[in-house]
Amino acid sequence: MDVPVTEEQIQTLAFYLWEKDGSPDGKAQEYWEKARRQLGADEGKGE
Repeated sequence: MDVPVTEEQIQTLAFYLWEKDGSPDGKAQEYWEKARRQLGADEGKGE
């Protein structure tokens, strides 16, 4: 069963990853995408 990933889950993971990497400036989109991938939120996954 596929459970949709919420924006809150993506935001929480992205913030965690960003802090873990030393809070680099100007990388918000990069960490958002990284969190989406880790949570399996990419469209077309499993194809």
